Amino acid sequence: MVSYRFKKNAGLTLIELVIAMAIMAIMAATVIPLSEVTVTRTKELELHRILRDIRGAIDAYKADYDKAVVEKKIFVTVGESGYPEELEQLLEGNDWGGLYPFKKKYLRRIPTDPFDRDDNGWGLRAYKDDADSTVWGGEDIYDVYSQSDAIALDGTYYREW
Repeated sequence: MVSYRFKKNAGLTLIELVIAMAIMAIMAATVIPLSEVTVTRTKELELHRILRDIRGAIDAYKADYDKAVVEKKIFVTVGESGYPEELEQLLEGNDWGGLYPFKKKYLRRIPTDPFDRDDNGWGLRAYKDDADSTVWGGEDIYDVYSQSDAIALDGTYYREW
């Protein structure tokens, strides 16, 4: 039969504990920045999706306006572009003079900008505004953009997306 002897001072030495703590500190120091990048990347993907959804809703609104004009359901007034005058029109919907038997809505809610810390809301551009304008003309809403001054992971500003 084999007998096992236990040492009186079985356990870890102080050096082993220090080395283990140093290894854990190095691992923690590498994981924290990676998790911050992951959170930022997730917010960036969300911003891309939101911008695509709002811009798609604006384009669908304009397409229905054009269709209603072609089918003579509504009449064009001078200076009217066919884009919504405010974002809430995408929520309320429109029947386009009988083009649809119901009010067609384009968004369920207006999403918030994931990088908007100051609660500024979306930046708006009118149809007559320049493509990189940061001042809204006020006539209609042709485009939306983030008003964040932060820099994305790819080095661009979120407001340029």
